[in-house]
Amino acid sequence: MVARLASCRCGQLTVTCEGEPVRVSVCHCLNCQRRSGSAFAVQARWPDAQVSVSGTFKEWTAISDSGNRATFHFCPDCGSTLWYTAEAMPGLTALAVGAFADPAFPSPEYSVYEGRKHAWVAILGEGIDHFV
Repeated sequence: MVARLASCRCGQLTVTCEGEPVRVSVCHCLNCQRRSGSAFAVQARWPDAQVSVSGTFKEWTAISDSGNRATFHFCPDCGSTLWYTAEAMPGLTALAVGAFADPAFPSPEYSVYEGRKHAWVAILGEGIDHFV
């Protein structure tokens, strides 16, 4: 079974994910744009039981555009957000794909909130479902 390691920028906080992600998606919502500091965010989800954390973290909870609660976990030293959990997807942990620093990471299958997508962004590839 494959194990993938994500870490914050300073390396104090790491997350190990066992197996392949059950979902990889691109999100264009304004909250994900703010969270990632980019025009969109890419996240991969695993069942909670396949995720283990090492290091100290802080968390912050917010209400999403859909009205669901999401809790974000980040390094208290460098501020990198590594993962979040959402009421809308119980039992799953979503990790920022960039935290894996792996150019060979599986590509996304979903692109969501495309109604808020920057006009210059195109999410391309075979088999990607697009949602406004």
